[in-house]
Amino acid sequence: MYLNLIKIFIPTAVAFFLGLFFTPVATHFFYKYKMWKRYGRSATATTTDFSKIHNEAEELKTPRVGGTIIWISVLSTALVFYLASILFSSRNTDEMNFLSRNQTLIPVFTLLIGSLIGLWDDLIQIYSTGKFARDDKAWRIWKIFIITFMSLGIGTWFFYKLGITSIHIPFTGEMYLGILIIPFFIIVALATFSGGVIDGIDGLSGGVLASIFAAYSTIAYANNQIDLAAFSGVLTGAILAFLWFNIPPARFYMGETGIMGLTITLATLAFLTDSVLILPVIAFPLVLTSGSVILQLLSKKFRGGKKLFRLAPIHHHFEALGWSRYKVTMRFWILSVVFAIIGVILTIVSR
Repeated sequence: MYLNLIKIFIPTAVAFFLGLFFTPVATHFFYKYKMWKRYGRSATATTTDFSKIHNEAEELKTPRVGGTIIWISVLSTALVFYLASILFSSRNTDEMNFLSRNQTLIPVFTLLIGSLIGLWDDLIQIYSTGKFARDDKAWRIWKIFIITFMSLGIGTWFFYKLGITSIHIPFTGEMYLGILIIPFFIIVALATFSGGVIDGIDGLSGGVLASIFAAYSTIAYANNQIDLAAFSGVLTGAILAFLWFNIPPARFYMGETGIMGLTITLATLAFLTDSVLILPVIAFPLVLTSGSVILQLLSKKFRGGKKLFRLAPIHHHFEALGWSRYKVTMRFWILSVVFAIIGVILTIVSR
């Protein structure tokens, strides 16, 4: 048991310190090449309330690709322990290597591909001049298509390679889905990605996602999926390193390269730990954020343009009510920790 905990905590700490080491170099690079959005929100998308609580001129001078620090730290940590097991082969180094085909190959691949696609999106908004650079509706539809295609590949791997054909229903048992596991994964991945709109206040997304991945590290450990627990821990450590520099005033934002890779990886971890129906509990702040946008759109459509919230996502609603950014962020962090703990308990006791 103690060796398993060491295998989780040491890579987590390594990822954290590697992130701290990489950040000054990365920050210099971000600012040198002016890696912030070229265009602000259109006049139709910016309300009076939003203009009051956000300094868009300042936000347009803050780099958007801070998420690269997270996934580069994660991949570097995995590479360090993998190379150590090869170059200095021993029982200890072999045990510390958490890369394995049946547990971590797919989430590592998902994180890398999702993050690179997100980086492509960020670079379009930074350096391009077309309508895609303004993140218009057409480009958002393309992003949904890309995520759907990527999720199709992952879901297919789950079904044909890993033999995942059912999901666990808490306190009930297994529900067989067969090949329907593939479209179900696509739906979950898209829903999880929609929660990425939480990246709207300094420090908010980092604190929330750190709690969520820490919860999945605990669940994987309880399932005796030690490699997966170590990988989730490494994600947590890397996110905390990002958060160290993202606390207000943020040096950079996570951007799509962070949000896309992390949210799709989160969906993957939920399936691999057979806790996908607990995901909405563990990731409740993401559900709350995404749900507030959906409810706002439905309200405006079916209630003659009337809004349910002053602003959406909901964290901006609280800002519009007069809450400081610090208060909103801290309370979301508290909610995230509480629901992560509830989700872990539900997962363990419902087996």
